[in-house]
Amino acid sequence: MTEDAIEITILGSGTSTGVPMLGCDCPVCRSVDPRNRRTRCSALIRYRGFCVVIDTGSDFRQQALREGVDHVDAVLYTHAHADHVHGIDDLRAFNMTAKKVIPIYGLPPTMDSLRRTFRYIFDARISPKFRPQLIPWSIGGDFSLCGLTVQPLPLWHGEGLSCGFRIGPLAYLTDCNRIPETSLARLDGLELLVIDGLRYRAHPTHFTIEEACAVAERLGARRTLLTHLCHEVEHERDSAGLPAGVELAFDGQRIRLSLPLSAALPQPQPEPEPATFYAGG
Repeated sequence: MTEDAIEITILGSGTSTGVPMLGCDCPVCRSVDPRNRRTRCSALIRYRGFCVVIDTGSDFRQQALREGVDHVDAVLYTHAHADHVHGIDDLRAFNMTAKKVIPIYGLPPTMDSLRRTFRYIFDARISPKFRPQLIPWSIGGDFSLCGLTVQPLPLWHGEGLSCGFRIGPLAYLTDCNRIPETSLARLDGLELLVIDGLRYRAHPTHFTIEEACAVAERLGARRTLLTHLCHEVEHERDSAGLPAGVELAFDGQRIRLSLPLSAALPQPQPEPEPATFYAGG
């Protein structure tokens, strides 16, 4: 079978506060190990020259500069919490350099929340000057994006919903503490599982490290990265106690995976947005 390749970069492996956390002088926040310096949780998928971002958190600009991201073809949003969306305005720079709109994807509640929170972006009655030019697409099933088949996977994030994504042998499941059986059923045969593993202590909306390891064992993923890590997790110390095949993610980590070629699925119908570009600051 002819094969292609997909690469994932962990743009950010940290929780909502980032690590170091402001005002904290714990050993992890004072650590000189770069793997303990965690920006807000997000990832980048590269495929055949395309760049697809998963979440634009508060540190998105810093992450994109660090990783040399020179264009963004699309954004997948897991949910609309601040630490996953508040870098959305930095997409405007990519509009200006590429002279094209950027499609963004999420579950309907996520897109509704983005429209409310960032009204200046999405309300057609507001002047389009100096705002990102984005095409919002609400997703309800599998779709094709930049030649990749994307499977949205509903997740429970406390009492709210988040969305994981499976792309070929890769699954990215952050901000969750339960996975519905219907989503679990679509996660067999994974080469790489990236999953929320906040800390060892229980949390009402995130998997603990032990819970995330149990999910990885159930799914039989060949390799698992724990992400959305807080400052209670010290990379070298806590890596030593993880099961075989499970690792703590770190910012800048890159993994390349073989990807069987498959027929593209139909694109969802985008909602119209103006496509006027402004070079001003």
